[in-house]
Amino acid sequence: MPDVLHGAGPHADHVIALWRVALLICGGVFAAVLIAFAAALLRAPRARRADPALDESPAARRRHWRIVAASTGASLVLLFVLIGASVWTDRVLARVDLHGAQHIEVTAHQWWWELRYDDAEVARIFSTANELHVPVGRPVVLTLRADDVIHSLWLPNLAGKKDLVPGRPTTHVLRADVAGEFRGPCAEFCGAQHAGMVLTLIAEPQAQYDAWADAQRGSAPNAEAPQLARGRHLFEHGSCALCHTVVGTDAAGKMAPDLTHLGSRRTIAAGVLPNTPQTLAAWISDPQRHKPGSNMPPAALPPDDLQALVAYLGTLQ
Repeated sequence: MPDVLHGAGPHADHVIALWRVALLICGGVFAAVLIAFAAALLRAPRARRADPALDESPAARRRHWRIVAASTGASLVLLFVLIGASVWTDRVLARVDLHGAQHIEVTAHQWWWELRYDDAEVARIFSTANELHVPVGRPVVLTLRADDVIHSLWLPNLAGKKDLVPGRPTTHVLRADVAGEFRGPCAEFCGAQHAGMVLTLIAEPQAQYDAWADAQRGSAPNAEAPQLARGRHLFEHGSCALCHTVVGTDAAGKMAPDLTHLGSRRTIAAGVLPNTPQTLAAWISDPQRHKPGSNMPPAALPPDDLQALVAYLGTLQ
């Protein structure tokens, strides 16, 4: 799980600083209330049924009113400090330089993330799924959309939460100043597999990012070996092609993740399983076992066909 107090970019750093101010103020107020409550319990006189009703002296009553007024005034001052800190944080984040920003469209589905990398040249635009690559030190503008229900994108090490509401596209800005892999769970309950909808953000140096992006723009390789050709035939002429796309083949489905470069991804099923031949075979055979409620149906393939299909998918680098 991500360490939400370890920022890897300016947006997260400012949000964490705001959180610490709020924690300090709210924690101090809570401690003061507990101390006052404990003092009142310890100093309160113990009355008996036969004792007359207690009545404060005018001096004690004035002293208590002054304490209440001072406490109320201090609470209001601290409240305005929190409001001011929040407004200041929003203004600082709004002034982040977006020159040369990378634009990526993020669409949330039940239960996976679709990513479309924009470019001034239409031929250089490409799509992928569940693995968001960004260049280190370069601002990234995410256009957020939801396909079905409300989702929420949360990359705690890089930025705050942002809801994705169907029919209401919005934007989210972040910048990774440290190379690494960061987990981005969906933070809005979106159905049975809410916890099984993870976006992995990978921040890498610009040269490494450019090499990855160039590879993603390529088509699927030719399947020349007999087993690989058999796997491609099964993919194109079976149920896989009804939902998935593999650029360079007849598979052009739009309902599920683009698999053109499936073999280069670290996980499958939106972060549920590591991407290995064994887990891929298990996922194809019985996806409901690993992700109940997902829209992918099981594929009852003979062992040889399943092995050929998995081998072919492994070549999609």
